[in-house]
Amino acid sequence: MSDRGTDWAASGVVALTGAADGPPLLPPGRAATVARELADGIAATTSGTAHPVVLDGARLLSERAALTGSPRAGRVSAGGSCRLLPTLDGWAAVSSARPSDPPLLGALVEQEVGGDPWPAVAGWLRHRTGAELAARAELLGVAAAPVRPPDVAPPPLPRHPPRSVEGLLVVDFSALWAGPLAASLLGLAGARVVKVEVPDRLDGARRGNAAFYRLLHAGHRSVLLDPSTPRGRAAMAALVDAADIVIEGSRPRALAGFGLDAEAAVAAGTTWVSLTAGGRSSGRVGFGDDVAAGAGLVARDADGDPVFVGDAIADPLTGLTAAALAMTAPADGSGVLWDVAMADVVAATLDRELTGPSPAARRSGDGWVLDSASGPVPVADPQPRTVAGQAPEAGADTTAVLAELGIA
Repeated sequence: MSDRGTDWAASGVVALTGAADGPPLLPPGRAATVARELADGIAATTSGTAHPVVLDGARLLSERAALTGSPRAGRVSAGGSCRLLPTLDGWAAVSSARPSDPPLLGALVEQEVGGDPWPAVAGWLRHRTGAELAARAELLGVAAAPVRPPDVAPPPLPRHPPRSVEGLLVVDFSALWAGPLAASLLGLAGARVVKVEVPDRLDGARRGNAAFYRLLHAGHRSVLLDPSTPRGRAAMAALVDAADIVIEGSRPRALAGFGLDAEAAVAAGTTWVSLTAGGRSSGRVGFGDDVAAGAGLVARDADGDPVFVGDAIADPLTGLTAAALAMTAPADGSGVLWDVAMADVVAATLDRELTGPSPAARRSGDGWVLDSASGPVPVADPQPRTVAGQAPEAGADTTAVLAELGIA
């Protein structure tokens, strides 16, 4: 087993990969190694500052499951909101994570689905190709993708010289996991992080595990603004003008509806980090599980059929990538727009590989091990980080933050 296998085993992801009643499976590719390398790069950038950030990047990939206790469940995601289902020509990953998703899935399959959309979705997919699913899903805003084998990896994002982010203002419009993780890592490195939400679209992660939300938002400040009002739009634009770094996970059309212009902010010297499923030019909607599976990051059971790898692994992998990019800047001090597609981040960790069964762990005492040329490698369980401080309630700091920045 290569070093990537050792990294996978130590990451906690292997323990989350495979059927509930079967052994853990070794995922393909080197995502755990890439995560470790990204965290090591962040440690090097922050070394010698007042806020060094020293973390095990591979373990970040499974830390949500460590807090929620989510187990491996094969073709059901660890978080329970995504399914791997057969199509006419292969397999697809379909998510139902938002309260609005069951009606959207009903529109996808053109029938009433009630409170449980999965039987109708599974029946519809059996007679549709992956390409048909992808086209309809993008049209309707459904988070779904066919499972495609790894192909040519996307070109690497350009690199700029590293910089300290101590004291910089990070304005975070993102939600769920990838963007908040990036903001959290920047906060640990000494940046001032302000989370911005709108009244009718609070971060959906607030409805989830409280300890995990606190992990990502402790020590940040929360601003609540209504972009449907002139005052709210003006304050939002002023926050962006004041920001050194902006993190967001919206399609450009949605940002334009808020009156925000990424290109104008970059021209003024801002680092703008845009995190989307398929890139700013794509209309695709996606979450961590369906994006990872759609990019080809799946393990294979004894029959060669796909199972999920870890827990929404595209999210923490993208968050680490975004933080590492935000800790760089052009040497001339100009702004930069990072167009980070989650699908590309995942694809860059994969090689073209056989689609046969994945190597399985075996029982050893009370745990599992993977066999390697140098001996058995223990399969680690997910481990949470400890965090100090509390996450603010939505809008708790609106008045104070706007006053400090001189925003009326």
